[in-house]
Amino acid sequence: MPVTSQTSSLPQNTAETRQRIEAALFAYTELPEDCPRELREAMRYSLLAPGKRLRALLVVWGADACGGSIEAATSAACAVEMVHAYSLIHDDLPAMDNDDLRRGLPACHKRFGEAIAILAGDGLLALAFGTIAGGVGPPETAAACCRVLAEAAGPACLVGGQADDIAGKPPESGIQALESIHRRKTGALIEASLRLGALTAHADDRQTAALLRYGRALGLAFQITDDLLDVRGDEVAVGKRVGKDSVQGKLTFPGLLGVDQAVRRAAELTAEACRALEPLGSRAANLEGLARYVLERNR
Repeated sequence: MPVTSQTSSLPQNTAETRQRIEAALFAYTELPEDCPRELREAMRYSLLAPGKRLRALLVVWGADACGGSIEAATSAACAVEMVHAYSLIHDDLPAMDNDDLRRGLPACHKRFGEAIAILAGDGLLALAFGTIAGGVGPPETAAACCRVLAEAAGPACLVGGQADDIAGKPPESGIQALESIHRRKTGALIEASLRLGALTAHADDRQTAALLRYGRALGLAFQITDDLLDVRGDEVAVGKRVGKDSVQGKLTFPGLLGVDQAVRRAAELTAEACRALEPLGSRAANLEGLARYVLERNR
């Protein structure tokens, strides 16, 4: 079973939580024999590839911050990872971002061909909703979780953000247009992860509002640091998958704001995210640590 790499700046219990998530993902991809072998392999290749599991951690730690249990939140956490993996498979396709590598490995379409990659993404998206329907209870909570995830992955959020991103925005569109793209393309799934955690914990309105304020700031901080990592990578590496957005002419936060101002904006958003957690008290310590990791990460 694959195990994700550990990062010392993350909360101390991250490795244990990730192991739980990895085991559940492994179990959910033990698909029926009627699933074609190559399709099964492509789905597992992308879903089980080493990764941070950021969104899954947000689900389970969001639930914990509201008094819920990791056990009750695990299926929803896995579903978010499935949707995220599906989106990455499709984003990497030649018709989209045209990336040959993902997390240091050949992209799904380079490993299995475009047709199987598209179908693997489709399969993971469907599997996500089946995972919630079969693993989250009671039924009304499962239905609410399905709706939240569908909206986040849908045409007004993740898919719409990607459509605007590949269409490109001229520099004069400004910061509002860029933030709009990434609040949908990146931020919507991060906010949905926290909402799912709140739902599985049966959180009250005050707790849910705190998580969503945190998620809104964190999602944008995450994207800015991603853009900054591309810029810094471009400065030190040649011939690797770095700086691809600038190469493709896409608008980025450092490109629009400048590196120094983008760094300051990410720090401001991280502080905003941490302040949003104050109503949740000490139970939100993992979420606060995760926000600081997002700001300080170097890969």
